Amino acid sequence: MNKTILAEQAAEVQVKLSSYNNKDNVMTTTINELQQIIQEGEGYLIEFKESISSQLDREMVAFSNASGGRIFIGITDDGSIRGITINNEVKSRIQDIGRNCQPPIALVLEEVESVLIVRIREGMDKPYHCSSGFYTRVGPNTQKLNRDELQEFFQNEGKIRFDELTNLKFDIQTDFSEDKFSQFLIRSNIRKITDTASILVNLGVAEKQDGKLLMNNTGVFFFAKNLAAHFLHTTVTCALYEGTKKVNVADRRDFNEDILSNIEGAMLFLKRYLALRYHISQEKLERDEIPEIPFEALREAIVNAVTHRNYFEKGSTVMVEIFDDRVVISSPGGLPKGLIEKDFGERSVLRNPRLADLFHRSDFAEKLGTGITRMRELCLSANIELTFSFSNFVSVTFYRPVQTTSKTTSKTTSKTQIFSAILTQPQITTEELANRFHLTSEGIRYHIRILKKDGVLKRKGGRKNGYWEVNA
Repeated sequence: MNKTILAEQAAEVQVKLSSYNNKDNVMTTTINELQQIIQEGEGYLIEFKESISSQLDREMVAFSNASGGRIFIGITDDGSIRGITINNEVKSRIQDIGRNCQPPIALVLEEVESVLIVRIREGMDKPYHCSSGFYTRVGPNTQKLNRDELQEFFQNEGKIRFDELTNLKFDIQTDFSEDKFSQFLIRSNIRKITDTASILVNLGVAEKQDGKLLMNNTGVFFFAKNLAAHFLHTTVTCALYEGTKKVNVADRRDFNEDILSNIEGAMLFLKRYLALRYHISQEKLERDEIPEIPFEALREAIVNAVTHRNYFEKGSTVMVEIFDDRVVISSPGGLPKGLIEKDFGERSVLRNPRLADLFHRSDFAEKLGTGITRMRELCLSANIELTFSFSNFVSVTFYRPVQTTSKTTSKTTSKTQIFSAILTQPQITTEELANRFHLTSEGIRYHIRILKKDGVLKRKGGRKNGYWEVNA
């Protein structure tokens, strides 16, 4: 008996076993759950198809080469239920499409009203291909890759994904934050039609085993009450240095509450220390604040660093470092296998696909695969030099423009605020300034040293009874 026939028979047996297991372990989809899924939209694990098209085999192959997923036939891209006629002939046609892929793809069919759901598990014999080539999932999209690219990725990093590992130490009863989950739904424009557990399963961050809901690492990253209680290497470390070398640290912050808050915290740190210039619009007669480096580009760089880092590498954290002449954002782990330097920014190979999917849903990232191009365009428009380097880290360096003194309109936001506070309250202490602006005392002293160097600030008297003298 030839290998093709054996493979087809094995696939048929797997279909029967999958159907049996589906009855016992997988909840059938209800109308409410279908409405919830439609409302959430397409994603890494979900694809809508209006009809049985010639491209259905591509989606089957893509899900088999990724983490599995479901194809909803009878739903348009915008989430409208058109429905299809479901009969044995239609089901046989879909099964034949799966069998004609190489290797054959096992699938489970489920009906909800006039919508046919095709459930596909992650393949055990990757890479899979159809007549038009090899495909995989990149966020909510199906992407074509050549066989060598796919095979190299699966051999090196595709077998076990950190973001998909079930976290048995996470207790959803005590560790899960309903507030963070609610905020995520708001950011993602998802209405809560079904219960929390069903939404978490549909999002691909949890699964039910023996009647218990278990969270994977992506769910922990987003919805843990305190991420630091579960992982330390998820920290985003921000540092401000005096000069152009890593010698004197003027301020430092470690953010590790949850993955979204970590990014927001890093952005606030950058906004405290990067300069602004002001432009008066003649049309609007308003003052526009223009950062020395586009904040959108910096944010995209941090999101990329957090999304694509190697979380199996636990000895390092994502770093956001400010020097006098540059800002450097570094992500541990280097490029994922299957992605080479010349293709960086041109195509995507996702190391943490479920993590990327949730970032995409929450609008924290631009369309997947376009972030590097967007960074380059933003920096080009602002005349900012941007470079990338690759080793055990992937690092992006934004070169700061030449700074002017604090007597011009390009003062940093924090320095401006500190200067104004001292101007109105000359007796204010360093500690009081630190509390007011949520900086460390060393961070305040950093700004004061600059103001002194610029000749606009002097200290008269001692620490307790002294005051500040301003030469504006």
